[in-house]
Amino acid sequence: MTIDNGSQGILQGLKRPGDVQDLDSRQLVTLADEMRRVIIDTVAANGGHLAPSLGVVELTLALLKVFDPDQDKIVWDVGHQAYGYKLLTGRAANFGTLRTMGGVSGFPKMSESRYDHFGVGHSSTSISAAVGMAKARDLAGKNHKVVAVIGDGSMTAGQAYEGLNQGGDQGSDLVVVLNDNEMSISRNVGALSQFFSRNLTKSWVVRFKKDVEALLKHVPKIGADLADYARKSEEAFKHFFTPGMLFEAFRFNYLGPFDGHNIDGLAGVFQQVRELKGPILVHVLTQKGKGYEPAESNPTYFHGVGCFEPETGEAKKFGACAMASYTDVFGETLTRLAEEDERIVAITAAMPEGTGLIKFAERFPDRFVDVGICEQHAVTYAAGMATQGFKPVVAIYSTFMQRSYDQIVHDVCLQNLPVTLCLDRGGLVGEDGPTHHGAFDLSFLRHIPNLVCMAPKDEAELAAMLATAMAHDGPVALRYPRGVGVGAIPAERLEPLPLGQGELLRDGQDAVIIALGSRVHPSLVAAQEIEAETGKKVAVFNARFVRPLPAEQIAQLVARFKVVITVEENALAGGFGSAVLEMLADRGICGVAVRRLGLPDAFVEHGKQKELRASLGLDKNGIKASVLGALE
Repeated sequence: MTIDNGSQGILQGLKRPGDVQDLDSRQLVTLADEMRRVIIDTVAANGGHLAPSLGVVELTLALLKVFDPDQDKIVWDVGHQAYGYKLLTGRAANFGTLRTMGGVSGFPKMSESRYDHFGVGHSSTSISAAVGMAKARDLAGKNHKVVAVIGDGSMTAGQAYEGLNQGGDQGSDLVVVLNDNEMSISRNVGALSQFFSRNLTKSWVVRFKKDVEALLKHVPKIGADLADYARKSEEAFKHFFTPGMLFEAFRFNYLGPFDGHNIDGLAGVFQQVRELKGPILVHVLTQKGKGYEPAESNPTYFHGVGCFEPETGEAKKFGACAMASYTDVFGETLTRLAEEDERIVAITAAMPEGTGLIKFAERFPDRFVDVGICEQHAVTYAAGMATQGFKPVVAIYSTFMQRSYDQIVHDVCLQNLPVTLCLDRGGLVGEDGPTHHGAFDLSFLRHIPNLVCMAPKDEAELAAMLATAMAHDGPVALRYPRGVGVGAIPAERLEPLPLGQGELLRDGQDAVIIALGSRVHPSLVAAQEIEAETGKKVAVFNARFVRPLPAEQIAQLVARFKVVITVEENALAGGFGSAVLEMLADRGICGVAVRRLGLPDAFVEHGKQKELRASLGLDKNGIKASVLGALE
């Protein structure tokens, strides 16, 4: 398609979602083109989830052609495919602020719009929420429709089937739309995704049907009747080869698959569905990235993309920085360690690219496992491997690791198994906002017995900590931030770090900053500037470990300084600073002024990492101001 920054035409004239119902077929097709132009231009400028939203433009229009979100409830799974829905539900005028600080969220958000009927950001929750909404509607004696839109990638996760199980048993009116594009972020894996992809258009099936019909017709006297019966039974035959068999086992009436880019056809299906009772699943086939050739040809890259040139799809270059990200360093280091230790196995949950494991997968295909969007299973799967002498490394974003908490506690740590949990994007992730910030991992991990929990100050220390984890005969959690660090190059020979030992990076006499992870280097800069401006000498200690805490070293530092500041990029409640305070209380150390810097007792909104850190006082200037305030 051609990118046009001109008038938005029909889209600009829509006042409410119900206006879509007044448009004819030609206008709907024009509107679809307009929506794609706005989505592409906005994501090109701001970054975001492009391919998922482009793939459901026609599906969104068909839904709003039949269902009225002023009355009916529409729940989007994950929500990164809801950009078109946002455009049609009152947010077209300020859609240009998408994912910017104070602007439109990249995910459905109940506080943002009354048309966002459920807040989402993690996968596979839509059916459960919709089943609950349907039950509430029935109890209230109302009759509106409830629709869950779930991608086939999300259908690989267990909660989706828990929702289907309850929905089928409950028997309430409910519509589940399965958006089948054979993708989650990367291409789907597992037996279920292969099952969804079955169809009757393959040549062998067509030949089989023709041969059977010809054979039946030659049966004396009753051949014609048998052939007619076979044709009438085709739907039953079809169900044997399609996912209908699976969903009907959950007591859902299965319809499809249908072309997800035919607005009129889909609207007709939804109109019929609206008149039906009970739980219904509509199977829709779409193309991720539809209508934008770069996204069609590379949907994985354009699933979640940074700023790019809309005409070409090429990424925009910002400065000359060529430093490797923490994610890159993790992937390269793990591959390097696996060269020396064949017991190392890498496991991820539908994110081989996002977690930096592509090189590992190419180098060791037999020792790389993508389990799909199944974080709980990934952790217990790793525990099973660990019982057999392997060293599994589970790489999952911090925010998604939350889903496997019970498995971390009972399946890994209780049994003291050598599983390494690598939590990418620990701390503030930026524009994806509160559903994706890794704000709580230190709080929910540091109190679990047997678990070593650490965070590196830079890329070189990340590599050293990974070597530490591989040398440790027990569970380890290693969290690191999104993006690049200071460019520290890992050592040629990686040596394990002593457990529970930090390092004094800068000595002083007036105050001490005890910092962790990504906040160590900003603390160093703040201390240097304080001395240059005031003459006050501030020590900086890199704690490295949250568990075991470097208690002796911290206690000795606290004894020397009247002013102590802890700095972390984690929730203050139960985080690293809390661990320091607990240790001091347990040792009876009192009379010390300890100021804690970290994330507030609130969900942090979306915005650039730099903006968020500045607003929360966690950048160099904020740390500097806090230290000076404490000294005064």
